Amino acid sequence: MSMPRYTALALQTRCDAVNRLPDAEIRPAMLRAIERIHDQVRAAKAFIGPDLRLVVLPEYFMTGYPLGDTIDGWAERAAISEDGAEYAALGELAQANDVYLCGNAYETDAHFPGLYFQTCFITASNGDIVLRYRRLISMFAPTPHDVWDSYLDIYGIDAVFPVVDTELGRLACCASEEILFPEVCRAHALRGAEIILHPTGEVASPDLTPKDVAKRARAIENLVYLVSANTGGIYGTGMPQASTDCMSKIVDYKGQVLCNAAGGESIAANATIDIDALRAYRQRPGMPNYFARQRLEVFQEAYKQSIYPPNTLLENEDHIVPERAHFIERQRETLARLSEEDLI
Repeated sequence: MSMPRYTALALQTRCDAVNRLPDAEIRPAMLRAIERIHDQVRAAKAFIGPDLRLVVLPEYFMTGYPLGDTIDGWAERAAISEDGAEYAALGELAQANDVYLCGNAYETDAHFPGLYFQTCFITASNGDIVLRYRRLISMFAPTPHDVWDSYLDIYGIDAVFPVVDTELGRLACCASEEILFPEVCRAHALRGAEIILHPTGEVASPDLTPKDVAKRARAIENLVYLVSANTGGIYGTGMPQASTDCMSKIVDYKGQVLCNAAGGESIAANATIDIDALRAYRQRPGMPNYFARQRLEVFQEAYKQSIYPPNTLLENEDHIVPERAHFIERQRETLARLSEEDLI
């Protein structure tokens, strides 16, 4: 069945951090951020045209990132619930503009009180949430891997690497720094993903950064489109606002950058997505079909070993709420063990 071409947009929008706000002002500020972005998507639709069907927002676009907050403190102050007013407002945004909307937020989970997970979501054009992907690799925040056995018992492996089949193609998500870990995008591709949506907050640079190199690599090796939206500056943290700015882009399945945004808020990173062309390319045998040439059995034994251990937040079949120092201590322990085993 043929799929019409459409336009995707990596919306480079500012992030107004909530860290310095009184608790009572945080939720209204988050809803104001959604309202401001609603105006921007409406304007983008008018400027780009009705074929704009997919919009990706930056990482933590409603809140910024935690600065000095405890895990449970940030969960209380700035994480949203699955049935919260914020998701309802985002659903209204998607429905009003007839777009699929991808973003990234800190989200609570009733099964794990006191914790939060950094979640990439996709809202369909009817306003329904059709995909939630919880970040698996993070430096100072809880992930499903930290409560792995319980998480799998509750949700199963399909919820760990979700891919949703839509009228725009098969969509999946990757969160920010995870673009540097090839296994995340590969796992989604092995489940059928054709477009990787990448909300990110990353260093602005005129040079190729590690993340920027990785975006091209993930697109090439998995034969996917990659839509990566960076912030247009983070305000309200004390850090120079343009430190995370620029470089929102769309990369095609050959690794070619189709569009790239300069500094500030911008709709410059928009490009045509042609799923029929991608599918035809994936069917062509030959050297450039890297995905079809994978020999996964070769690597299965190597992947059986553990590097960073799972379940570090589980104790006696229940979870703990850690101090942030927990994560750097686990990394130190991992490095010591790897050194003893002559792996590093």
